[in-house]
Amino acid sequence: MSNDLRLGYIGLGNMGAPMATKMTEWPGGVTVYDIRTEAMTPLAEKGASLADSVADVAAADIIHVTVLDDAQVREVVGELAVHAKPGSVIAIHSTIGDTTAVELARELKPRGIHIVDAPVSGGAAAAAEGELATMVGAEREVYERIKPAFKHWAAMVVHAGEPGAGTRMKLARNMLTFTSYVAACEAMKLAEAAGLDLQALGRVVRHTDALTGGPGAIMVRDDMKDLQPEHFLYQPFMHTRGLGEKDLSLALGLGEALSVDLPLARLAFGSLAAGLGVPHTEKET
Repeated sequence: MSNDLRLGYIGLGNMGAPMATKMTEWPGGVTVYDIRTEAMTPLAEKGASLADSVADVAAADIIHVTVLDDAQVREVVGELAVHAKPGSVIAIHSTIGDTTAVELARELKPRGIHIVDAPVSGGAAAAAEGELATMVGAEREVYERIKPAFKHWAAMVVHAGEPGAGTRMKLARNMLTFTSYVAACEAMKLAEAAGLDLQALGRVVRHTDALTGGPGAIMVRDDMKDLQPEHFLYQPFMHTRGLGEKDLSLALGLGEALSVDLPLARLAFGSLAAGLGVPHTEKET
């Protein structure tokens, strides 16, 4: 029966357009709307039904929303709520404040309309191929109902928790992304001062991160408590800490010799062990 669910999509921007295009392959069909008529035309050529207004999309069983910010989300959801039937699901894919979905879910639950916050990660190219990850904040029963349809356009569908949890997970994920960008810029400053080819360094980083998993490789814990010696991750993380502190120390020494300030590297040197949940040195164990 899930294949019979009718989908709707509002907001055909950089992410919305490829996501909605993927949904044109869904057996139940998709109805799309954007204030720009030219944004809808390519979807019509793919078989989507075109709506004349937000209200026209409200007949869908799952209504996907990708608009700019919290104010636009509230405006669109408010208009949808006037016309949507009980049992409808409004899935918000925009990255917004973590309380917005919570408030909207509370407001609309008495009317039988379910608000789901389901931000995505992976970029437009992944959206076009159905390879996105989506972090879903929804009541468990609602999540199970929409999961088959979500798996049509996302390769990874994760139940983050109740409404609001999807947004909180996306914020944590994006914090890592942009913090790592700052670290990458710091590494490039050091490499440039050392007379290295920045393009070559970039190729090495992309190649080896694909092999090792990058920061995600250490994100395998159930909580952030300090690890006990008997924990299966204790020895591997002690090894990681030892390598990290050694290499960071050497990089900081190089930076000092080249007069390059490396604030993130200093912070990492002082915080690595605590972050991993292991002691700073072997003698402290």
